[in-house]
Amino acid sequence: MTQQRSQLKLLLLQIRDDAVTCQEELDEFIRYSQLDAKQFAVLNTFETPTFEATCIEGYDALLVGGSSDASVTQPEQYPFVDDAKRLLVYCWQKSIPVFASCFGFQAAVEALGGRVIVDAATMEMGTYRLHLTEAAATDVLFHDVPIHFWAVSGHKERALSLPEGAVLLAYSELCPYHAFRMAGKPFYGFQFHPEVDAADLALRMTRYQNRYLDSAEALAQILQGLQETPIANQLIKKFVDRILLAE
Repeated sequence: MTQQRSQLKLLLLQIRDDAVTCQEELDEFIRYSQLDAKQFAVLNTFETPTFEATCIEGYDALLVGGSSDASVTQPEQYPFVDDAKRLLVYCWQKSIPVFASCFGFQAAVEALGGRVIVDAATMEMGTYRLHLTEAAATDVLFHDVPIHFWAVSGHKERALSLPEGAVLLAYSELCPYHAFRMAGKPFYGFQFHPEVDAADLALRMTRYQNRYLDSAEALAQILQGLQETPIANQLIKKFVDRILLAE
């Protein structure tokens, strides 16, 4: 029997350590999924740095967001990285739907056998024009997405290689791996932020200016060039409708 929309329960794995951004990120996923706040539970890795992969049991999907600080390349500094990877592997093995963005994308890449590197020279910070691959034309989420679309992206790390069995769906001029699905699984990774729009990004970049940018002028230049990202923001609802509610 097909699940009703109002019955869905989602777990958000959150990798953020300040209350304002935590609430913003949760609100963003709620807004673009078009679900009710009561349908979401949050596991914050800074508050709960160790957890079992079975924590996903009882939920219809795992969402993994971005991070303002943590890096998948530094598990010795961030003890929750290994548990996050184990959770993602568990979801992949059990065919539990996954929607992982930014940090979540990078954790998924490493968890399933790919590699992530620090590459500040090709850092993306702002809105970027993404391009679809041929494989996107037959993908359940991307088949009706324009071949070029704008998305929010902010990262100094990127995938150097994707896991075996990953199907590349989107890329940018600076970043060769921006979206993938695992073949035969309801498992999606996005280096960009489908949950973040231009207004959200402007707030967050202003808050974190000193972490990412050298000057107020650099921030102003990025803010001035921001594009709206409605196509990217539709992907979360498509995931709900076409993956979680599919027969």
